[in-house]
Amino acid sequence: MKICVNTQTPLLKFKTTGPTSAARIEGRDSPLDLHSLREGVDFEFSPGGVTRMVLPLLTHMLDDGKVSDAHWVSLNPGAPANVSLGGITIHHVNLLQDRRIGYGLAKEMIWRAFHGLGRPSDQELLWEDNFVDYTFYNRLSAERIRRLDAREDFDLFYVHDFQQLPVGRMLQTLKPKLLRWHIPFEESMIPSEWTNFLSTYLNSYDAIVVSCRKYLDALKSWGHKGESFYVYPYIDQTPYVNPNQQDLDEVRSRLRLQTSDQVILMVARLDPMKGQDAVIKAAAQVIRDFPDAKLVIVGNGSFSGSKQGLGLSKSAMWLTELRNLVNTLNIENNVLFAGYFPQRLLNAVYSSCDVTVLPSRQEGFGLVVVESWLYKKPTLVSNKAGIAELIDDGKNGILIDPTNPAEMAEKISAVLSDSELARGLGENGYLTSQRCLIEQGLQSEWEIISSLL
Repeated sequence: MKICVNTQTPLLKFKTTGPTSAARIEGRDSPLDLHSLREGVDFEFSPGGVTRMVLPLLTHMLDDGKVSDAHWVSLNPGAPANVSLGGITIHHVNLLQDRRIGYGLAKEMIWRAFHGLGRPSDQELLWEDNFVDYTFYNRLSAERIRRLDAREDFDLFYVHDFQQLPVGRMLQTLKPKLLRWHIPFEESMIPSEWTNFLSTYLNSYDAIVVSCRKYLDALKSWGHKGESFYVYPYIDQTPYVNPNQQDLDEVRSRLRLQTSDQVILMVARLDPMKGQDAVIKAAAQVIRDFPDAKLVIVGNGSFSGSKQGLGLSKSAMWLTELRNLVNTLNIENNVLFAGYFPQRLLNAVYSSCDVTVLPSRQEGFGLVVVESWLYKKPTLVSNKAGIAELIDDGKNGILIDPTNPAEMAEKISAVLSDSELARGLGENGYLTSQRCLIEQGLQSEWEIISSLL
């Protein structure tokens, strides 16, 4: 089978400076072999689902012989036009800055609506210039895919998330098209004025996959009549190894952690929806009883907020707000903003922490919980996250109200003060993590793909 995957977020973020900058390698006719570059010097893998889910899925399908050839189209302004990674050929779509801004604003409006942040009308979305740029970007993606299809003759198109929603209709092909919807889907959050255009786009796909049972029920209740499934997001556990002493020492040095510190860990991109402010407020209360407690916040902005991406400034603005909050609460010595961590340091910080927290106000799923479980760490999980339906409260995790920092603080303190509770949560969480590993995900995805083929 030949497959073409389409995402907005690229797998790779190229450095704009350094020995092999994106500017120096742009414009090559043949695909650039990624193995000729150095991770951390020339490029980084994007954090989040494209690296945790899409790449392992393609890699395993290639290794298992289910896929003979894989192509991946994504937005990546200023990057090399084509990159090869094993059996995957990556094609980057460029979007000029003036179009990029409008596209970013339109897709943020859609994202906000599905996360319950405002109810824009169809006139505010469909008839404004920003939506024209959103459509224009999707047209560029569809045209790139159609040109590739004319040459490669794909058997399946796998489109990922709402940013690429119009692509399925724009491809104008009878070949199977599968949509993976990663963000929340709750009927009450969808403006009624959007029903017609959403139905038109969603019905252009042969099947839709959402991240949990709750979203599947909402999709059907909303009125979607086509084929639809839920498959829990998954990760390849192979990179999540026990860290060596050098990496442990590097993390403790960079974060100025002492052996006596009790580490509360949050891993998420910098975004108000992720709830870093709530966990900071909770930490201020925890510190009263546990003076050596340290809140470590790992993560930076998303692709949308990066200079190489869409250039939206919300992550930088949010970090400023969070720092001001920390200063106001007078806990500067107990809250550490770590920024981006590569995999080896992420492993070390997971291994070093005492408890992890996912305080998102809305969350499509929450793969960071699975990462935490792989290290048998006790985890507090927002009841607004898709993964919450896997939580047996008090057994494999603790559910929290993301709008209630006082309750959050109480539950963090309970875990820090009870080693048996923490151990049990971690052990049971590890068992639950097996439902969200690549083997299970690959089996479920392949069953859906096979039915379409």
